[in-house]
Amino acid sequence: MQYCAFLRGVNVKGTNMKMAEVCQVFKNSGMENVSSVLASGNIVFSSDKNTDKLKAILEKAMSEYFNYEAFLFVKTAEETELFWTKNPFEKKENFHTYAFVGNENVANILMNEFENASKSENEKAEIASNIFYWQVSKGNTLDSSFGKVLGKKSLKDQFTSRNINTFEKILKKF
Repeated sequence: MQYCAFLRGVNVKGTNMKMAEVCQVFKNSGMENVSSVLASGNIVFSSDKNTDKLKAILEKAMSEYFNYEAFLFVKTAEETELFWTKNPFEKKENFHTYAFVGNENVANILMNEFENASKSENEKAEIASNIFYWQVSKGNTLDSSFGKVLGKKSLKDQFTSRNINTFEKILKKF
């Protein structure tokens, strides 16, 4: 079965990894047909194991190899495709759209955080197919009230986010 692993915190705040090394860790952990998409920690691979087993195996291997506390989220090819196809927002030239990959109930947690945050002009969020999507004007991603919430330590093992265009690139790798 084909999967994509979405690593959290890769190549930010001092956690620097070469994707070739990450791919090698995956291969050494028994994954097949391993390749990376961009330098933000998106690894496409094949395995006969289920997502829970893969998450445990790969987090342990990544933590040991890179000497950090690894968090990653494993989705099947079909689940990964939903992030692209269920996007509720129209593409806007001066906006970024993000989709959040995470634990089972993370969309509701994120929506609650979003509703309690102050908003910039035209900033919005929606849940579609249990996926949280956020659209924010370019240049305001990290400065927005909600953008600051995303760095909360209490949420670091709950989700990771990707620009919606990343999913299109991942799907082309499958």
